[in-house]
Amino acid sequence: MRPDCGCDRGGDPRRARCAPAHPRTGGASFTLRSRVERAAFALCWTLLAAWTPPPLRGWRRLILRAFGATMGKGANVYASVRIWHPRNLVMGDHATLGPRVNCYCQAPITVGDYAVVSQGATLCAGTHDYEDPEFQLRTRPIVLGPHSWIAAEAFVGPGVQVGAYAVLGARGVAMRNLAPGVVYTGNPAVAVKRRRLGSVA
Repeated sequence: MRPDCGCDRGGDPRRARCAPAHPRTGGASFTLRSRVERAAFALCWTLLAAWTPPPLRGWRRLILRAFGATMGKGANVYASVRIWHPRNLVMGDHATLGPRVNCYCQAPITVGDYAVVSQGATLCAGTHDYEDPEFQLRTRPIVLGPHSWIAAEAFVGPGVQVGAYAVLGARGVAMRNLAPGVVYTGNPAVAVKRRRLGSVA
């Protein structure tokens, strides 16, 4: 089935399910509407946002909201960020997607209040079923808790929930949930210590 057809989003189970996609032979995994929306956004972002300096974060928020993203107060998306489908992006207050972040939101991706995703990191909400002869696409949402930090060039995989104040170190790979307030490093990510927070002035 196509991930955005509605069949796998809690719809009426009595309704007929759509035919599976055939990605191995060039079949589309997403609907025509989804593909048109993404093409329109890519063009708009290239023309109106990709060249903008960092201080124009409000203008970039406006563009993302126009394409369906949920943007909190002061949310900051750098101009070089790649967003697959804004309709699947939710950003809390003062959350940040840093330079060159790849936000591959084939399923919803939520970036909590004050969470930071640093330069070159990847949030990937899609994968393929390698045991399926048709190599079907599988999507699962990602949630980054408040005040969490995904460091430079780290990777967060489909379905991962990152707890509040958790840290994924540079180039770390998280394919399972990260506990709140814990620092993780490596591939696969392993816990190395608790995050010790000083007082905020």
